[in-house]
Amino acid sequence: MEHKIYRAIVAAVKSKELVEPFGIVAFRKACPQFGEGTYRTFLSKHAKDNGTTTELFERVSRGRYKLIRPFLYEK
Repeated sequence: MEHKIYRAIVAAVKSKELVEPFGIVAFRKACPQFGEGTYRTFLSKHAKDNGTTTELFERVSRGRYKLIRPFLYEK
């Protein structure tokens, strides 16, 4: 499931539907297919220096994130 969410975010950024840095509201608008809990937890859970899970995002300010490059899990 995590790769599906991440790939949706990458696709939204690449298509410019989601502009970095982004927050939860923009993430929800660009990727409306996920459950509410995903929007509340996914970005912070996978932020750089989280210490426990895959680091996919860099926190640039409170509640604002950008993708870490190079992108992971690309086909």
